[in-house]
Amino acid sequence: MINNRETSWLSFNQRVLQEAQDKTVPLMQRLRFLGIFSNNLDEFIKVRIANIVKLAQCKSSKNRKMIDHYTARELLELLNNQINSLQKNFSDTYAEILTEMESKGIYVINESQLDREQEAFCRNYFSKVISMRLVPLILRKSTKMPFLPDNNIYHAVKMRGKDCVQVKYAVIRIPVSPACPRFVELPSKTGRKDIIFLDDVIRLCLDEIFFMFKYSEIEAFTFKLMRDAELTMDDDISKSLIEKMEDGIENRLHGRPIRLIYDNQMPADLLDIIASKLKLSKNEGLAGGGRYHLMRDLMKFPKVSPELENSNPPALQHPSIKPYSSILNVIRKKDVFLNYPYHTFNHFIDFLREAAIDPKVESIYITLYRTADSSKVINTLINAVKNGKNVVVLIELFARFEEEKNMEYTELLHREGVKVIHGIQGVKVHSKLVLIERKEGNKTKGYACIGTGNFNEVTAQIYVDYALFTCNPFIVSDVRSIFDFLLNTHKQVHCQKLMMSPYSMREQLKKMILQEIKHAQKGEKACIYAKFNSLTDEGMIKLLYKASQAGVEIRLIVRGAICLQPQVKGLSENIKAVSIVDKYLEHARLVLFGNGGNEKIYILSADLMRRNLDYRVEVGVPILDKNIKETLKNVFNIQWNDNVKARDLNICGNNNYVKNDNKQQIRSQIAVYEYYKNE
Repeated sequence: MINNRETSWLSFNQRVLQEAQDKTVPLMQRLRFLGIFSNNLDEFIKVRIANIVKLAQCKSSKNRKMIDHYTARELLELLNNQINSLQKNFSDTYAEILTEMESKGIYVINESQLDREQEAFCRNYFSKVISMRLVPLILRKSTKMPFLPDNNIYHAVKMRGKDCVQVKYAVIRIPVSPACPRFVELPSKTGRKDIIFLDDVIRLCLDEIFFMFKYSEIEAFTFKLMRDAELTMDDDISKSLIEKMEDGIENRLHGRPIRLIYDNQMPADLLDIIASKLKLSKNEGLAGGGRYHLMRDLMKFPKVSPELENSNPPALQHPSIKPYSSILNVIRKKDVFLNYPYHTFNHFIDFLREAAIDPKVESIYITLYRTADSSKVINTLINAVKNGKNVVVLIELFARFEEEKNMEYTELLHREGVKVIHGIQGVKVHSKLVLIERKEGNKTKGYACIGTGNFNEVTAQIYVDYALFTCNPFIVSDVRSIFDFLLNTHKQVHCQKLMMSPYSMREQLKKMILQEIKHAQKGEKACIYAKFNSLTDEGMIKLLYKASQAGVEIRLIVRGAICLQPQVKGLSENIKAVSIVDKYLEHARLVLFGNGGNEKIYILSADLMRRNLDYRVEVGVPILDKNIKETLKNVFNIQWNDNVKARDLNICGNNNYVKNDNKQQIRSQIAVYEYYKNE
């Protein structure tokens, strides 16, 4: 029994929407969860829906094969129905939050609700900030539509002549940028704060944009265009990888339209001309919506009332790492475990900075997948080169939607003298690895960091991730072998301690699951506890079913898509699964095997997905330190007992909150912080 991945993912996004509906969440954070939900859904449509649309349109019988017992067209209809239902919930929740905001004196108003002072302010703002960024496009039935990039919102404009016969159409891109934000704060009366969408400021000033035309009536209706986000590369051997990437990104920007989301109030003739020029059919490519689109911008809603925002406690210092002291000295004595965002990511930055200026450090190797804007990590690596270190950086160019930034960092690092590599053709490097080599006496000693999340100081403040710092010679040797392989891809990798995909991770996980089955068959206690973002690999699911049938106790914490169905009699009745969605994004991966009392615990960069196990370079590291093992077990137990933000995954799509016998409320993200604080 394998649940459909796409429907399961939409169920996850429903859990995000639940956070926006939860009145115990600070009001403005609820609004931001709506933005997260919208951003998630946009990416899902551009990637997953786009692929299913292609399958549905394909005439080849080979490509019309069944997907989890559905034809592509059947699955597309099912998903579209789910999406429409979620969008309806989104709209209702947004309206409810706006009403609650008004009770707190925060009003989102439109151009028809402005007083004289506010209208004058908006017209002045339009003149000074907006007008120079506008490029109105006049639409004619006989001419081709100018290219419209996605990731934008547009006004479709209709102008009627005085005789109501002459009609003109136009399109305006709404120029959202840091210099021209989506939300404009208005001068307001005492006791209230008025905010207007940029869209409505432009609506107000349509007469200033189209003053040269004679019309009796002018209207603007917002729409959003979504294009296929697949990145395709040509096979021209004369081009460098960077050149192919640049061409591929350009082609993706011009990907075929797959969906037009429009204001339901848009006149039929205006919708027809836009849809026809984009070659979208009413049956498949059009989706009616509300007045505003691209609602991911709600994540950037102005912080007008701090008391209605999340108040996150300060990140903790690790008890073994003292301010202004050597981190390498600490790691030399014992392994160090960090759990972001509870622990400060500054420890990792300081780890690199120390290596960059330590005269005895000779080399720094690091893999980068997603990095922050103005990255401290990048700056520290450049500083290391300037201090004479040998610095090798693997940048994964194919990190989805990060390709342009990663190419820019590639060029910057090249200019500064850093050796940049890009891994293996057809296999993404998703592992999170650092190796520092330091001359100590007559030997070179290695210090490694192996993590579950990106080396990104911004996301480390909101993503829950693990990182292990160690100088264990076996682990360091494995990390060195992996970097040697990445530098010389013809070499084979043989790891003593680490699990590595696509070579050994699947087999090692399988071996440990089968070992638990043997323990259960002998009547011994057997258990598998695990935490992932996604669990969709069919082979792993079947193994877990087999373990359940043998009597192995299995506890799963899965944030996102899960194709495994827990609690089915005779199949998975020994499997329980929950999902935690809260103010931090649960991103860490962990597996724990009972192993007959000699527990094995690994933290991993990989989820249990086919792409992670078979088509990416991923790494799992064993936790050997007894104290860190105990910490991870305690943290897992805290999360497993969450009865505030955990959802029961036993019935796919229900997302009911977990109920247990514990009378005390346990919100795991707060409880874990307190655990580390007391430690």
